[in-house]
Amino acid sequence: MAANSNAYLKATRYGKDLVRVMRVYREGETQRCTELTVSTCHYEKPKSSPPFAIQVRLLLDGDIATSYTHADNSVVVTTDTCKNTVNIIAKKSQNVDNIEVFAQEITEHVLKQYAHISHAYVDIIKHKWTRLVVDGKPHPHSFVRDGEDVQTTSVVHQRAGNKITVRSGLKKLLVLKTTGSAFHGFYKDQYTTLVPVWDRIFSTAVDAEWTFTASDSQTLRHINYPAIHAGVRKITCDTFATDDSASVQATMYLMQTTALDQFPEIAEISYALPNKHYVGVDMSKFGINNEGKNLEVYHPQADPSGKLQRKRGHTG
Repeated sequence: MAANSNAYLKATRYGKDLVRVMRVYREGETQRCTELTVSTCHYEKPKSSPPFAIQVRLLLDGDIATSYTHADNSVVVTTDTCKNTVNIIAKKSQNVDNIEVFAQEITEHVLKQYAHISHAYVDIIKHKWTRLVVDGKPHPHSFVRDGEDVQTTSVVHQRAGNKITVRSGLKKLLVLKTTGSAFHGFYKDQYTTLVPVWDRIFSTAVDAEWTFTASDSQTLRHINYPAIHAGVRKITCDTFATDDSASVQATMYLMQTTALDQFPEIAEISYALPNKHYVGVDMSKFGINNEGKNLEVYHPQADPSGKLQRKRGHTG
């Protein structure tokens, strides 16, 4: 770097992205499997900052600035080592299917193994495999992908204070109901063309994410993450199905309120609900009434879609 340069390395982070893992638990005749996509990153924030800065962002950022600024590879834990670490801990762990705990096992190992690493980041996507039912009985070793929704977690482990942040989520949960949704009474101006409706199709692909109140490792290791994920998913689906929806916003708020009331371990929860539109097909030129109470054939619109997002947390 030139001596008179005003540019400096503001932050470094690097690791291994998209590590695919399939873990099979062989428990006699009955077996379980878990498929994950894991991303690991290590982070070190440089201690000094010149008065003028540019921010350097890399897909794989470094843990120590000298690996960038002075070509010093002695501080680099290779990304191949990161991949091997994920696979070996998956082999040793009984918690691969409990992704929040599995992620904490990885971050704990990283900080114990490498004294020069200050933060460890792990992001996990858990892909869906559901046990097949054959002749009315769960099959001992066969599974089906019965939906594209996935379970996620993002864990940040900070050496200072041994502080951990855990975020969990569900994504790509596609839901639809053919009635029980309306949208009217909205603000109108000279550009408004939307017609008020008292009954419509409501469809969305749910993305939800929630953060936990605790930050210490002892508490975070003992939270029942699978039960909370199943509970949030059930609340989401049940609320979507049963709420006489005045708007996507109102239904979203009810989902958040119910989840926070039921699970005090959750500090805050956010939803993104893109409104997937279904528009009635105009058949009037054919002398066919496909409007109002007779509306039965729709055209699914790929885009644009309304996107509704909101974050809500406990007070106090």
